[in-house]
Amino acid sequence: MMAYPAAVQNVYHALAEAARNAEPVALGIITTVKGSSPQKLGAKAIFHSDGRITGTLGGGCLEAEIQHRAMAALRSAEPEAFDLLLDHDFGWDDGLICGGKVGGVILPNAQAAGVSFWERIAKRAERYSWEVSADYSIRTSDSTVDSAVLYREEVHPPCVLWIAGAGHIAQAVAPLAASLDFDVTVFDDRPALASRDYFPSAINLQTGMWDELCAMRLPPVPAFALIVTRGHRHDALVLKDWIQQPFLFLGMIGSARKARTIFEHFREEQIATEEQLQRVACPVGIRIRSQSVPEISVSIMAQFIEKRAELVFDRRKSGLLRVA
Repeated sequence: MMAYPAAVQNVYHALAEAARNAEPVALGIITTVKGSSPQKLGAKAIFHSDGRITGTLGGGCLEAEIQHRAMAALRSAEPEAFDLLLDHDFGWDDGLICGGKVGGVILPNAQAAGVSFWERIAKRAERYSWEVSADYSIRTSDSTVDSAVLYREEVHPPCVLWIAGAGHIAQAVAPLAASLDFDVTVFDDRPALASRDYFPSAINLQTGMWDELCAMRLPPVPAFALIVTRGHRHDALVLKDWIQQPFLFLGMIGSARKARTIFEHFREEQIATEEQLQRVACPVGIRIRSQSVPEISVSIMAQFIEKRAELVFDRRKSGLLRVA
């Protein structure tokens, strides 16, 4: 079973909208990949009869070829499977000479699965599995693995990212994280900063005293944390509580010296175990010689993306991830 991170959420929303408007659309899905390819397993695109495309299967000649087939499928109402070799003959003009092979399905009238079906997947409020059967029908998946199934996907709620502090770094990181499929909440004791003047509607905001904010419990999904308050004292105050929560990974702004000082204090006072401290990255972010706030936010989110892939996606695929 595939556990896809739903990076193409707009595809699901567009399918629900097409179902709501009774608009015929064809859904293309990459179901197999061998070697190098411009897109990975689970990539999706919706092909509209007027030529519009929602999502992507890789662009260039690959997507053009699948779009041509999708338009024909919309006219004939006949689904099909495809296998394409990305070699010199196929992609020379567009520079798409990956050398790999991709397979997939084209499903005309995918909107017919219904508004409620696609909205349930788009909302991702729960763990949910769906599949494309051997007869190309779209349906809810059961727990039995059927070798005749052409494609199966398991959709999960997005990972949570809690950010302590609503200053410049948080204001840059939060919308970037939301665009990267994190469910973001920003915490601060300053309502003037944790406000819609600085954060878009996609970001959850929590204000109050820090002891109240730090007492909030995590939802039962994989969770990450970023501590970027207005000073070392507040950072340590938040970390003291958040390190006890089941975050998979915590990042904290600051220097290596700051980390040593806080960690030594936590050890002496027996505030945290070595295992808990190992989940904390300080200074947070990968080293890309970042200087400006936007650059720092990129370096931070690059590290969180890497950790999410390592600690969530890889473990889901292996069946090792368990969230209480």
